[in-house]
Amino acid sequence: MNSVLLNDYFPLQLEEGDHEEKFITSGVTWQGYESLLISLGNSSCYRVAYLLETLQIMSPSRSHELDKKNIGRLLEVYLEENRIRFWGLGSMTIKSQDKQAGKEPDECYCIGTDKEIPDLAIEVVYSSGGVDTLEIYRRLGVIEVWFWQNQTFTIYCLENDSYQTKSNSQLLPNLDLNLMAQYVTINDPLEAITQWRKQIKDSTSF
Repeated sequence: MNSVLLNDYFPLQLEEGDHEEKFITSGVTWQGYESLLISLGNSSCYRVAYLLETLQIMSPSRSHELDKKNIGRLLEVYLEENRIRFWGLGSMTIKSQDKQAGKEPDECYCIGTDKEIPDLAIEVVYSSGGVDTLEIYRRLGVIEVWFWQNQTFTIYCLENDSYQTKSNSQLLPNLDLNLMAQYVTINDPLEAITQWRKQIKDSTSF
């Protein structure tokens, strides 16, 4: 299975462009998953997810990547302006063989202190189906997950080993994600960041 997956399927399945493509297969061992990660190296063209012998490889669209970068920049501006310490880990692979789970978030962060497992994972969603992302993050112990879909944030927080939907971030309770969402959708990223920074400064000057 591993040699077929790596040598036959993967190079032929996914193409870059302004649409997302997913390749999903089952019966993949942990060793096969790790072999794929090694073969991909530091490639930023794909996102790989693994859960209980099910493997998913996604080729994100241009729109997906624009939203991912915009969200990351806006969040980091908020953290900087509020003097909140953070470690931005990008799409670092988070994985655990014991939990049989692995994921490359669109963005992820440690808040307050640096940690092996990030506190926050951010997922941009443009297509449905695939592996259970929240189950992967639950197994890995990520305490908060934001999904960006249809120009809206949905927030999940880990409580008693299960995710609960929340109206605001528990990690960053003063961050208005509904307001930040308006800046994510501005077409000019520089204008979005400039306006967002001014908004934050104006709101903290009172």
